[in-house]
Amino acid sequence: MPQLPTVCIIGAGCSGFTTAKRLKDHGIPYDCFEASDDVGGNWYYKNPTGMSACYESLHIDTSSTRLQFEDFPVPADWPHFPHHSLMHSYFRDYVEKFDLRDTITFRTMVQKAERLEDGRWSVTLDNGDVRTYDALVVANGHHWDPRMPEYPGKFDGQVIHSHEYLNALDPIDMRGKNIVVVGMGNSALDIASELSHRSIAAHVWVSARRGVWVLAKYREGMPADKMMMPPWMPRKLGLAIARRKIKKALGRMQDYGLPEPDHEPLSAHPSVSIDFLAKAGSGDLTCVPAIEALDGDHVRLVDGRRIPADVIVCATGYKMSFPFFRDPALNPDDQHRFPLFKRIMQPGTDNLFFMGLAQSSPTIVNLAEQQSKLVAGVLTGAYTPPSDDEMRQIIAVDDAASLAQYYQAPRHTIQVDFARYVRDLKKEITAGEKRAQRTPVGVR
Repeated sequence: MPQLPTVCIIGAGCSGFTTAKRLKDHGIPYDCFEASDDVGGNWYYKNPTGMSACYESLHIDTSSTRLQFEDFPVPADWPHFPHHSLMHSYFRDYVEKFDLRDTITFRTMVQKAERLEDGRWSVTLDNGDVRTYDALVVANGHHWDPRMPEYPGKFDGQVIHSHEYLNALDPIDMRGKNIVVVGMGNSALDIASELSHRSIAAHVWVSARRGVWVLAKYREGMPADKMMMPPWMPRKLGLAIARRKIKKALGRMQDYGLPEPDHEPLSAHPSVSIDFLAKAGSGDLTCVPAIEALDGDHVRLVDGRRIPADVIVCATGYKMSFPFFRDPALNPDDQHRFPLFKRIMQPGTDNLFFMGLAQSSPTIVNLAEQQSKLVAGVLTGAYTPPSDDEMRQIIAVDDAASLAQYYQAPRHTIQVDFARYVRDLKKEITAGEKRAQRTPVGVR
């Protein structure tokens, strides 16, 4: 039996440790390096690395049974939308259950990873060690490198990214302040709703370039994500049914004081909130257009209005970043595009795997758990990928299908429907196993 390849896994968030579990199950030797002192990554509140985007009140927007790992169900008494502390505890329990902790090297960061002439990977750690591996798994997440807007003018107050926000007192005491929250994604809706409580801010304005559909967490008494159309249903039909139901349940966004969306429901990554619409309709917060410039103790909007502001919270998303790569081909372009075969592999590099690098609806938590099945197949030789040219053709077809429902924007370049994606991934693994039986290929 041929010797199995050695693997380096970068990161021990949910994508990293579920991949580690899959490799361990297959007897594939690996090292997993985690910069922090514990697993959990983005769901580790006050992560000492500063890379967690958790705020104190954060609850996940995905219902518990949709986010659970297939070989480690969530506890039966969990609420529908668990708090981040439950998520982190669940991750730690998973790692303990499958004896993964001793296989992870904590407080160790990968500073550089480069492909050698023989195809293997040279990995430089922050302690100076240099190690060589046959394959590399990138699981460093994509919600840790904040994307900050740039505005002309000067601002007398304080500006933070939502990534820094912990609560109404930390890192800034928001009590009695005029606050502008920029963006209408999920973090923006949560933070604006929290700060708009009458006991906290003087007032909250939510500034956005375009209107969005704010979706409810519940629909007809059930978590809304449990009512997603099944993957076997034709996409256009499923979208049409879902959009009709959403419009009927919510009515018009402008009736809550929000700008009218210029797109259909589900044409953007879902913005979900349990109380934002009520806060807007109650006058506790005010939706306004985009910021044009900063003006001392005010911000000037594109419609010419000036509003008073003490604090600006930029909930403006994140950049995909791989600081350990020096090769531009291993980084996304300036439009946030990063095409990958099945959102995992680059054509021409069959020993590099990106895990969890997708904006998945309804959840990203258990995405890498599914992706790791293909990775393990490649590493053991049980699965053979298509040719590089076939990969590129498949990427184009997959991206066209996945992104057709969304308006064009950098935030939508890595969108996938979880159920459809997993069904398609299973089909590809089966096809690759048949290719392997005809022409077995090892990792180069």
